[in-house]
Amino acid sequence: MRHTINNVTLGYDLTGSGETVLFLHAFPLNRQMWAPQAEALRGRARVLTVDFRGFGESDAPPGPSRLETFADDALALARALGITRAVVVGLSMGGYVAFRLIERAPEFARALVLADTRAEPDAPEGRTKRLALAERVEREGMAAMADFIGALVGPTAKAHRPEIATRVQEVIGRPEPRAVAETLRALGERPDSRPLLPRIAVPTLVLVGEEDTLTPPDSARAIASGIPGARLTVLSRAGHLSSLESAREFNHEMIGFLEGLAR
Repeated sequence: MRHTINNVTLGYDLTGSGETVLFLHAFPLNRQMWAPQAEALRGRARVLTVDFRGFGESDAPPGPSRLETFADDALALARALGITRAVVVGLSMGGYVAFRLIERAPEFARALVLADTRAEPDAPEGRTKRLALAERVEREGMAAMADFIGALVGPTAKAHRPEIATRVQEVIGRPEPRAVAETLRALGERPDSRPLLPRIAVPTLVLVGEEDTLTPPDSARAIASGIPGARLTVLSRAGHLSSLESAREFNHEMIGFLEGLAR
């Protein structure tokens, strides 16, 4: 489905009934990455997945990208669909957007699941690398992203479940290089979310793959220790895309967390 909001047409899916769970996707994937979670929640919850502008079925309007804009889009779409409160699940870039969402509209989040993400901004060296990669993507197209995309999947999945890497490529599809480059710049310029952590007052589950080298377990521990009452689970044999690499374990933790909210 598609809906025009904030002068951009966004791709989204809304299925099921019950507690609403809003899923925010990783870079440079799209809402299709959440298929295992949507299936696991079938009959348990109302699931809203959305493509950020420039990815999946969402338009890529001209101009720079900002994580705050992605958050505003998701909020505006949810409200247009009659959703005023939801459990917010974000992985990697989706986690960065979740921080901006809860900062801008804390009343919207019923609870948080933050997976394979970090609160700290890029270090100067990391920011420089992102900006350089953005320039390469503009010159060379998505071929410049090969090494980055290869690092999304952990060594266990690469060795024993090669279909995961194939699925990641399928989900990424063919986003416009300009949109990818602008989003890389937005990621490199994102604010420090650590001061926000003590102000998060909703139940929070933090998940991370033990093999995640992009947002490693230490970053997840820092988030969990900074949010009052947050719970941390490290998922074995999973890399950065733990929701795909260890879908069963990810879903078990997520469903248990959601069931706990109902008690």
